[in-house]
Order: sequence, then structure tokens, then C-alpha cells
Amino acid sequence: MSLTRTLLLAGTAGAVLFVVVFLVEGALRPGYDPARDPVSALALGPRGWIQTANFLVTGALMGAFAAGVHRATGAGWAALAAFAAAVVASGLFAMDRPGDGTWQGALHDWAGLVVFSALPAAALVLSRRLGEDTAWLGAVSVAAGIACIALFIWFAVAHEGGSATAGLIQRACIANGWGWIAVTGVVLAR
Repeated sequence: MSLTRTLLLAGTAGAVLFVVVFLVEGALRPGYDPARDPVSALALGPRGWIQTANFLVTGALMGAFAAGVHRATGAGWAALAAFAAAVVASGLFAMDRPGDGTWQGALHDWAGLVVFSALPAAALVLSRRLGEDTAWLGAVSVAAGIACIALFIWFAVAHEGGSATAGLIQRACIANGWGWIAVTGVVLAR
């Protein structure tokens, strides 16, 4: 297997791993409500190391993906590299518990803003280049980028308002963005 293909499939594996880990951990965590609570809340408490490791491993795999995209297309890799670094930062700095206002929580929030800004930016920037080889993937990239932006804004408003469905909205955003990574990695690796 070529290095480029390996790097691209690392992104696909990272996208799937991230989602599987937070879904399983969220289902098993006492007191955690996946419909209400954000994924980052899984990094709190005694079992928080599981989600922290999930952020760190996924960030590293997304960094590999960014390198693979650069090698395969020459486009969009900078936004993907920023996305990967922000996923790692999300693991290094845990979110605040309600009522806290720590500098670590503030850094986590900023990292999250970069995650959910850089990922749709990468999808939109890459859409043209991907569409040159695979028209449907170009269209999917535009749709995924726009959907990621809309879902993140919806999540931010819902979360700040204490919505009982904020966690579901964030999961839809993650499924959309990470799903785009998984599909793009497989298609480019062919």
C-alpha cells in the first residue's frame, strides 16, 4: 500500500473510530445523556481519559489524513491540518463543568470553534478539486460543508440555551463532517 493511500485511510479510520468511541462511551456512562450533553462532556470525570484519548488519537489520524490529502490533491490540506490540531487541543484542554470558567475550558471552546470551522472550510475548498475527478464527491463536499456550518450554529445556539436536544444536534454535525472525511478518504485512496 502506498504512503498516500495509508495516510488517506488513516483519516477514514479516525473518523469511524471517533464516532464509535463516543457512541459506546456515551451509552455506557452513568449520568450522561447523549441527547443533551456534548461529546466533550465525556472527557470529564473518572472515565474522562477514554474521550481524551479519543480526541488525541483521532487528531493524530486526522493529521495523517491532511498529509494524505495534500499528497493526493495539493488542495485543502491546511484547513484539514488546522482541524487535526484543534481536535488534539480539544483533548488536551477539557471543557468546563457548568458554572466553571477556567482557562482550560476557554481553550477547549476555542479549539471546538476551529474544529467546526476548519472542517467545513476544508470540504468547501476541496469540493472543486474533488469534483474534477468525481463529480458526485464535489457535490457531496459542498453539501457537507454547508450542512456542517448550519448544524454547528444550531448546536451552539441550542447548547447555550440549555436545549435537551443539543447533544443530538452536535452528533448530527459530527456524523456529517466525519462522514465526509471517511468517504473522501476511501474515494481518494482508490
